Amino acid sequence: MPSSGYSLRAHAIESLTQIKRPDVPWQVVLRNTAAVVLPLGIGLATGHTEAGLAIGAGALDTMFSDQPGPYRQRMRQLLLASLAAGLASLCGLLIGGQLLPMLLATAACGFFGGLLVVFGTDTARVGMTSMILLVVTASTPTSLAGALSGGTLIFCGGLLLTLFSLAAWPWQRYLPERHALAHVYAGLAALARQQAHDEADVPALTEAMTNLQQTLLGQYRAHGRAMEAFSVLLELAERIRLELTALGSLHADPAIHAMFRADAARVLSAISTALEQGESPEQAARVLRTMQASEHALLDRSNNRSLTAHIHALSGQLAAAVRNADWAGSGGELRASAAETRLPKALRSSSTWATLRASLTPRSVAFRHAMRMAVCLSAAWWLSRQLQLPHGYWLPMTAAIVLRPDFAATFNFGLLRVLGTVLGLVITTVLLHITPSQPWAHLALMAVLCMAFRYLATAHYGIAVAALTGTVVILLSFEGVNSGAAVMDRVINTALGCGMALLAYVAWPTWERGRARAALAVMLDAYANYLHALATPDQRNAHREARSAARTARTNAQASIDRMRAEPATPPALLALARALFANGNRLARTAMTLEATLDDLASLPEQAGIGHFLEQCADVVQAIATALREQRSTDALPDLRARQRSLMTLLQGADDRTAADLLTRLSDRLVDNVNTLAHVVNRARQEAVAEPSHS
Repeated sequence: MPSSGYSLRAHAIESLTQIKRPDVPWQVVLRNTAAVVLPLGIGLATGHTEAGLAIGAGALDTMFSDQPGPYRQRMRQLLLASLAAGLASLCGLLIGGQLLPMLLATAACGFFGGLLVVFGTDTARVGMTSMILLVVTASTPTSLAGALSGGTLIFCGGLLLTLFSLAAWPWQRYLPERHALAHVYAGLAALARQQAHDEADVPALTEAMTNLQQTLLGQYRAHGRAMEAFSVLLELAERIRLELTALGSLHADPAIHAMFRADAARVLSAISTALEQGESPEQAARVLRTMQASEHALLDRSNNRSLTAHIHALSGQLAAAVRNADWAGSGGELRASAAETRLPKALRSSSTWATLRASLTPRSVAFRHAMRMAVCLSAAWWLSRQLQLPHGYWLPMTAAIVLRPDFAATFNFGLLRVLGTVLGLVITTVLLHITPSQPWAHLALMAVLCMAFRYLATAHYGIAVAALTGTVVILLSFEGVNSGAAVMDRVINTALGCGMALLAYVAWPTWERGRARAALAVMLDAYANYLHALATPDQRNAHREARSAARTARTNAQASIDRMRAEPATPPALLALARALFANGNRLARTAMTLEATLDDLASLPEQAGIGHFLEQCADVVQAIATALREQRSTDALPDLRARQRSLMTLLQGADDRTAADLLTRLSDRLVDNVNTLAHVVNRARQEAVAEPSHS
């Protein structure tokens, strides 16, 4: 197999040196740390150290279920994680000394915990939490009464963290919704400041808009009157994005274009700030008045009717956004009842049981991950027990943490886990040596390390693991475990756990190169459906549904390419094909978004049926390309879209609205070029694949 240019050394260096910007708010860091440290401090003060340790451990293990989102979703996630932690601990404490029952328990917990990846990262953390606590508590089996007591205390630790996470709910009920909106409006401001864009770029705000829809319209959305304002702001954000995309495609006066976009960016930025801080958008209103005062003066200098129409439309949308931002929050509730807006079909999840049943097949990525996890966790626990490794629970615990559904994540987590553990043990040993040998000094040091772990976990996993290792070492020291004596034992167990996780993945891999074509074909199908929807200009809801589906498919395709790029032995031809299709697919998406934003302009043209028929033909060709890609063949003889585009333009030569006719000429020309390029890329890749064996 030809080399893909993959370098293990380069991959390792990238994993070690790549540091992201921390995105965990300090209030989350502080409340999570308090849930871990306060029970231990109270236990030390009252002579109930073991109870404080159990509650603190429960809070530490459920910490990462405290994720952004609506309060109802957060509560459900934290309660589920707390319950899983309590039940797993009960099981581990009760049967930890029995070989066969524990092997069955690790296999079942590994399989069902691993299968939870089908529901996303947040739910998968619940499965990981249960696996960790099962193998950790199994190292200290006890009686039924002791197991019930220990499991209950660990469950209470999760409940305490839940209480801290939801404490602001009565006073800041809509805080997650406001922050999600603020993030999107800040992104719109950045988009407005861009005077030009690269056609190969991903359309702006793809992931942020999807997350916002899930937050505002998903299953766990809030139900207050202010939700009407949030829903309006969501729809306005979509329309503002489309208008900005359309403005960027117009041949307009550069001075007028730049001045108006700069004013719009200031309004959007001020709206974002107001939403973030929960204040009235007074600054946004002042900037909007300034923009509106100069709007007519600017447009008097322009003869471009399309530019004028889009500026007027964008100005009205900005005014509506400012008005609704003043009502968006518990401090300024709307006087009307909440509108019952539903999540687009493209983003609605199917039932839990239907999703699980669909995943119970060896072709499913989640099923393969679940099987690997079941075998790996059981084997790691059995090995640690057979070899009677000191602190052997670190081995299966590490395997549960490191093993992921894809190779790149498994390799990265394994490498960073080993190095982070070594670094954490060394640093903690030094810190404990130079700090006063007092429980309160150690508790304060543990609090600092716990905060560092929570804050840096998404920035650099290796550094975060170093802080976590120190936190766990100090936590266990309160139970009498010598912090320095077990350093080498923990390093050995960690290295073995990482090695077993990587071996489990390689033994039955799920290489992304086998699924990338399907993900790209789904993306092209979604683009085709978007064009089909645009062929009926009066179906606004259908446009929104299709746009949401396209956005989701594009995000999934990007993730597939990223995973494939990080895998060894990926064929370079396949990676080049994926990148070319994705880049040219982005061009098609931008053209479709511009078309949607200009449908009102094009409504003045005759031959509306002809325009719709042309879009249908383009959509059919894109679907044919997707089918050829999925079946790994060249496309069949495709319609001559260029000839049909010229015929349409001939019919419109006598149109009264020349500006709209010129706009359609440019957009249809771009659309045909986008579609033909996609066909060329697929056919070229197939020809190269057929020719390659003859040269080898």
